[in-house]
Amino acid sequence: MDASLSQWREARLPAHPSVGWSRAIREALGMPAATLARRLGMTSAGVRKLEQAEAGQVITLASLRKLADALDCELQYALVPRKSLAQQLQDRALQVASERLRPVSHSMSLEDQTVQGPARDVQRELLAQELLDGPRRALW
Repeated sequence: MDASLSQWREARLPAHPSVGWSRAIREALGMPAATLARRLGMTSAGVRKLEQAEAGQVITLASLRKLADALDCELQYALVPRKSLAQQLQDRALQVASERLRPVSHSMSLEDQTVQGPARDVQRELLAQELLDGPRRALW
């Protein structure tokens, strides 16, 4: 999954037009709203509502797909993680390991047996690896 998502993450896509993609493309083609309305089997007012919904990011995927088809476009939809899934898992495992070690560390500090610095980091990394090797549900 990371390999296919990395292509999306590395893509330098243009910013979303303020008027929405559908209206921007329709206007770039010089297509009147009435023509798009006919292609969609709706009124020009319906097209304006759809374009406004897209620009406001409240359009449904089904409606956006219909708009794309009527404009002879392909709708590409993806959730693109900001960092790799592997990195997200590693970060989460370290966070959970820290949370699990915190009460133990506190108890040990009360007995003046605190594990410090590099040894504490090794403990955390070992527990994180154990979490990664086990069922992923334990991370959440």
